[in-house]
Amino acid sequence: MIEELERLVKQISDPALRGKVLEFIRSPSFKLGDLQRDFSISESPASVFRHHSYRHGLLEHTISVTILGITLCEVLEKVYGAKADRDVVIAGCVLHDLMKAPLYEETEDGCYTVSRLGGKIDHISLMVSELNRRGFPIEVIHAVAAHHAEFNVLHPTTLEALIVHVADIADSRLNGKILEAARRLIKEAMGEGVKSINLKDSLELLKIASREGLSSVKKYVEENILSADE
Repeated sequence: MIEELERLVKQISDPALRGKVLEFIRSPSFKLGDLQRDFSISESPASVFRHHSYRHGLLEHTISVTILGITLCEVLEKVYGAKADRDVVIAGCVLHDLMKAPLYEETEDGCYTVSRLGGKIDHISLMVSELNRRGFPIEVIHAVAAHHAEFNVLHPTTLEALIVHVADIADSRLNGKILEAARRLIKEAMGEGVKSINLKDSLELLKIASREGLSSVKKYVEENILSADE
């Protein structure tokens, strides 16, 4: 998935910005006061329980949001005649959540929780600090800083930041709703829930429930989800 993310980043036309984003995703790190740390984005979830709350979820979310951001740029241009700065949109979409990786940690039972660092700083503040340290353009910093919009103190004030926000909301809600529906099916079929479930299994469960019913849902969970946890 890193290769797919790099392919999207390479659509940034400005070589300086493209280089900065590629450098970050290839060697993720941050410096905050006396604290300096390298980390990996390849296996992290994008949340502890809600959307993309499973291994590799952060990369899935980042790729999906970036594709949505590019698509929204095309819609705005073709339908509304408005031209957004795609470089800023792509950079903002790629970077918006990546600082979640050092703020989560895996527990012994395969679930995720907030790390000690995550209890002291949020992913937006940490990323804004790092982007500023690395000399990113203010337009990109704003798109990252404001991507939570009404759920944060800072609202998007540029078209590019609004696109990043809408793309993020669309993907996180779609993924979260699918996971929620799958968990509900599992509880109906099994009488209890599971510790964790990814999008692939969730989509398969929705398909099975529609075509075959809850008995087949139970069988799939036992053979593909519970067995993987053992």
